[in-house]
Amino acid sequence: QVQLVESGGGLVQAGGSLRLSCAASGRTFSTYVMGWFRQAPGKERAFVAAISSSGSTRYADSVKGRFTISKDNAKNTVYLQMNSLKPEDTAVYYCAANLRGYFSSSSYYTNGYNYWGQGTQVTVSS
Repeated sequence: QVQLVESGGGLVQAGGSLRLSCAASGRTFSTYVMGWFRQAPGKERAFVAAISSSGSTRYADSVKGRFTISKDNAKNTVYLQMNSLKPEDTAVYYCAANLRGYFSSSSYYTNGYNYWGQGTQVTVSS
């Protein structure tokens, strides 16, 4: 069983930055694929970014160049640094874990992950 706890959400003006954190339980955190997804009101949960066990990263086109995913294996924590935020980035952001450590086509979809956090709200005002 893996527990995920997100933090770092909040209200920020357009153009600003936030850093989300996701603390994970489990002794084999370094072997997971960790992902970030977001869900805006009335929309489906959508892929934002992911990082593999080796540190390879993947991003949605809408956040490339603005968001950076990283992890600290010693702290069992994955981060999402969000810069140049836009109002359309407003959503609940969820952390997710896939116990398989390498990317696959399913890494871009919610069904590719075994465990989820409770979510943290990010609101970007114009």
